[in-house]
Amino acid sequence: QVQLVESGGGLVQFGGSLRLSCTASRIIFSIYALGWYRQAPGKQRDLVARITDGGSTNYADSVKGRFTISRDNAKNTVYLQMNNLKPEDTAVYYCNAYLLAGNKEYDYWGQGTQVTVSS
Repeated sequence: QVQLVESGGGLVQFGGSLRLSCTASRIIFSIYALGWYRQAPGKQRDLVARITDGGSTNYADSVKGRFTISRDNAKNTVYLQMNNLKPEDTAVYYCNAYLLAGNKEYDYWGQGTQVTVSS
């Protein structure tokens, strides 16, 4: 079965940095769009950053200029470099892999990794 495994979360101080990684197995990684989402307690899960199979990226306004998403297809891994972290970035971060092939959707999620930013 398909697996997405996140790592790199943790506790960091205001203004610090973290790099999240998500490694996928059992998918043709290079053809998937990949995304990072986050969910804070009591809130909905929101898109943070996304990268297409062609390498185009988009970001939530709240993280533009601070976060960078990238992918390494040879390693089946997508990264989220997070700089200048703020307490409002505290959330569980989830990796997503998505593919629309014809009229069939392939939509996979990781288990999440906690990021906590202290003030």
